[in-house]
Amino acid sequence: MATLFSSILTPASAFAEEGTSNWTREDVTKIEQNADNTAPEISKKDLEQIAPEYHVWDTWPLRNKDGSIATVNGYKIIMSLTAPSDVLPGKRHDIAEIRYFYSKDGKDWKLGGKIFKEGEALGSRQWAGSAMIDDGKIHFFYTATGRKGETQLTYEQRLAKASADVDVTKGEIQFSNWSDHEIILEPEGKYYQTKEQSAQGDIAYAFRDPWFFKDPKSGKEYILFEGNSNGTPAERTCQAEHIGSEEFAADHDVPEASTLFNGSIGIAEAKNSELTEYEILPPIMEANCVNQELERPHIVTKGNQYYLFTDTHKNKFAPGITGPDGLYGFSSNSLTEGYEPLNGDGLVVANTKAEPYQTYSWMVMPNGTVISFANFYDLNGLSINEIGQQSEQFQFDHFGGTLAPSLKISIHKDETRIVKELEAGVFK
Repeated sequence: MATLFSSILTPASAFAEEGTSNWTREDVTKIEQNADNTAPEISKKDLEQIAPEYHVWDTWPLRNKDGSIATVNGYKIIMSLTAPSDVLPGKRHDIAEIRYFYSKDGKDWKLGGKIFKEGEALGSRQWAGSAMIDDGKIHFFYTATGRKGETQLTYEQRLAKASADVDVTKGEIQFSNWSDHEIILEPEGKYYQTKEQSAQGDIAYAFRDPWFFKDPKSGKEYILFEGNSNGTPAERTCQAEHIGSEEFAADHDVPEASTLFNGSIGIAEAKNSELTEYEILPPIMEANCVNQELERPHIVTKGNQYYLFTDTHKNKFAPGITGPDGLYGFSSNSLTEGYEPLNGDGLVVANTKAEPYQTYSWMVMPNGTVISFANFYDLNGLSINEIGQQSEQFQFDHFGGTLAPSLKISIHKDETRIVKELEAGVFK
């Protein structure tokens, strides 16, 4: 099985507005962990703190416009969500800032500092995104969460962008000549749920994780993102396309609360060269009545296929179905429609059953390397929801907060498997 992803694709068909794919309840009931999709168990001795003074979690590389991993004067650059390591792990999202690291070998990383100038980033904190370099200028896409200066923490999420030149001086990387920070996308209520719609009884809200993608078929440029399907809970029902086949639906009970689960993967097409204006398009994937959060969506291409990947947690599945914390994937020969679950159920990488929360936030590199961060481990059967009820020392002792061992996956048509485990933080 090949482990390399190429960007050689044939011409695209026109976007189909009704082309949204569905991850169904039937798909999820097929999930079965095995040696091909279960990552090796890790332990504390496997973990090296990439930045001991900080928690480090969601991480992404600087890429070229075609999606390949970029180098700047021989250096690779990664961005990570960070918070001081003396903050309780569960509170880190409330003060998250994006810092960067750089490396000559793509394995040993040096902390560069905060990406954005003090006070210039939008939001009361910044969540995950992506970064792309084009003609010497880096374009940073990120989630602006809350509002700068807010007195009470809110969870409003908007997609933002800023650009800068990159300078390498005496072996150090810095950014200069910054553009203004701009909001590039907000939910409009037609395809993607607004915060106001969500507030009318939903369990969570998402409009985040902007991921730049240039379609090698059409040459058009897009932003993918995590969202929720539009409307209020009272307006939503579970439809046949959310359940699965007629045969499956005939014997499958769908609890009423399933309507509260409306995760989606959105897409918007860039309309100017500055990548600040977009036409928002229908979702390319929905998990209505299936899953609440399809996090950090991203695409790699191989041959004529698009491979769409996303992360989710065990506790984000709707009542009556379940899956592990894992990396899930789908394939199609069209960017915007026709996605089918890889391996028949979508599961690509899962944690072991003994350590169900040991890593998270997987991202697939163009060469099949999968990166993630070390999350919670050695919990002795505790669920993720019970961690916050433990002592502060317990929470610190059982949180990784650094880059986890990378994995190499192979992909052949619609099947994937884990080939081997790599060293922590390897992006090669």
